[in-house]
Amino acid sequence: MNIFIKRNENETVENFEFELVERKGVGHPDTICDAIAETASKNYSKFCVENFGNPAHHWFDKVMLIGGEANVDFKNGNIEKPYTIIFAGKVSYSVGEVKIPLEKILFESCVEVLENVLTGFDRHSHLVIENKLVDYQGAGRKDSRYKPSDISKLPKLDNEHLVSNDTNLLSAYAPLSTLENIVLKTEQYINGKAFKTRNPDTGWDVKVFGTRTGDEYNLLVNMPFLAKDISSIEEYFFRKKEILAELQDFLDKNYAVKIDLMMNATDRNGRAYLTALGSVADTGDVGVVGRGNRYNGLITPMRPMSIEAPAGKNSVDHTGKLYGILANDLAHGIFEKYKVPVEVHIYTAKETRLNNPDKVIMKLNNINLNSEVINDIEEYVQEKVRNVGDISRKLIFEGITMW
Repeated sequence: MNIFIKRNENETVENFEFELVERKGVGHPDTICDAIAETASKNYSKFCVENFGNPAHHWFDKVMLIGGEANVDFKNGNIEKPYTIIFAGKVSYSVGEVKIPLEKILFESCVEVLENVLTGFDRHSHLVIENKLVDYQGAGRKDSRYKPSDISKLPKLDNEHLVSNDTNLLSAYAPLSTLENIVLKTEQYINGKAFKTRNPDTGWDVKVFGTRTGDEYNLLVNMPFLAKDISSIEEYFFRKKEILAELQDFLDKNYAVKIDLMMNATDRNGRAYLTALGSVADTGDVGVVGRGNRYNGLITPMRPMSIEAPAGKNSVDHTGKLYGILANDLAHGIFEKYKVPVEVHIYTAKETRLNNPDKVIMKLNNINLNSEVINDIEEYVQEKVRNVGDISRKLIFEGITMW
């Protein structure tokens, strides 16, 4: 492993004249797909560990949501045609002669997510699953990873000889800027339990856009209301005004900057933003894994940002997932110790040992990189890389949110 530690001479994002940030909330079709893919991976891996001792190979990172059809009007929001969730990728259907209850795992994983990000979701009438997962033999492989003849063929947790399943490049940074924090925390506030308890007529498909020009902050929040709870266009605009007041109060109490807040730009044409269950997926919108938030929960085009889609990938040996988490942990760990902005980039080639990636590049702003600091950072990196197996275990047994 080559570790490169450099002083970053570029100005930090806080000093940029312009800054743009976006977050797709937990009810957005793309975010729903990320959550379903990762939940399915966790549940599948946990079943395998509990029954075989180790997880079987799988890729659930090609989940697609085809939205349903709804009848939406004031005081009325009914789903006429269900959501369709398509699983594509690779999977082991059995280990030796023992079948894995894949269909049940996929269905329950979808329900686990949808029940938490939709209001009034019915597992029996609002969901259809299409399983397109295959167990075909991979290119250049003598044996199929996806048809293990017995448990000895499964990848082993805590195996120091595991190698990367792909060639990957991952990036992360710390800390979040003021604008990034505002965007992230605003969506989490709106879709948080307390807000939803106070405002049960609000939907979950929240999109937050933040812009900064100099020291001028602007925030646009798109959030639907539940059609069944809104009786007229007048009530819609009344409730919108109340929500705006609550959000402005939240922002004023938590951030020492003036924020120009706007909500539901689409209703400037006089049409209320209404949904049946709280997502635009109610009316046919489509979601796909990897098209939304990056690992830190944000879309940040003015920052270093990997386009890797980690959700649903194998938690044991896929570095597109493991090293994304590792890079983020490294960035935040170094920032916590030295209190300076940090960028981390990890590159590894396929078949490289998991505990020995090819390159780790770290760039730190505003710091004197003497030999003591460099040695300390190198030791920290080596320790975190050595323990990359801990990330696998946390993904399987606890779960890690990556959107």
